[in-house]
Amino acid sequence: MSFTVLIPARLGSTRLPNKPLADIAGVPMVVRVAQRVMSVAGGSGRVVVAADDAAILSACMGYGIEAVLTRTDHPSGSDRLAEACDLLGLPDTAIVVNVQGDEPLIDPALVSAVAHLLQQRPQASMSTAAHTIDNWHDFVNPNVVKVVLDAQRQAMYFSRAAIPHWRDQPGLMRGDDGIGTGTLPSPAPLRHIGIYGYRVSFLRQFPGLTPAPLEVTEALEQLRALWHGHRIAVHVTEHAPGAGVDTPDDLARVRRLFDLQAPT
Repeated sequence: MSFTVLIPARLGSTRLPNKPLADIAGVPMVVRVAQRVMSVAGGSGRVVVAADDAAILSACMGYGIEAVLTRTDHPSGSDRLAEACDLLGLPDTAIVVNVQGDEPLIDPALVSAVAHLLQQRPQASMSTAAHTIDNWHDFVNPNVVKVVLDAQRQAMYFSRAAIPHWRDQPGLMRGDDGIGTGTLPSPAPLRHIGIYGYRVSFLRQFPGLTPAPLEVTEALEQLRALWHGHRIAVHVTEHAPGAGVDTPDDLARVRRLFDLQAPT
């Protein structure tokens, strides 16, 4: 199948200024992300960076990475992706996969799986991924988004809350220290992985949809799709994804990993 990987890259990060251009073993981070996913998309599609600044565009071009310059005033990443689809002239029937520009450790096979899942599920407007949560701290951490699925492995709901709640064992759910010694529910909870496949027709429609009340409450944009009746197919992987880069500490950790991989 053919699909396009779109990598939105915004220069104005508050926690890590100029994040897309952060140096990782001599290469800008957004370029590292593009190079990592090119192995899976190269034979069946394109990898394109959707930049909001000419400096990102220039950095990508210097490494032979295709990039387009989008507006700076987009309220969300999906708006930027929709503009990129128009700039690239992608048809409504095309499939795109949104890979964040701060994921230099992303598994290329996961990108392919999300794209193929959407192709196989004509009833779904989007696809995404999840993996099993195996520790209590992640389960109760509101920064770890959880997802529950139906019988067809389509998303029923995404939440920052600890779901599902094990009604018949409330004492175990609390945990002895109130944080991290509880027993996980069964079936095992799922952590949502922030990678998305879209049909271009839906991606062009999405920014114009009214934000959902639950989307505002949870601060989870994907809830808008569910609220408006769209289906999201979920690929469940056995492997947790490599951590993204949000802070200077994250960047230092990723730099160390790349340094260890460098030939000596």
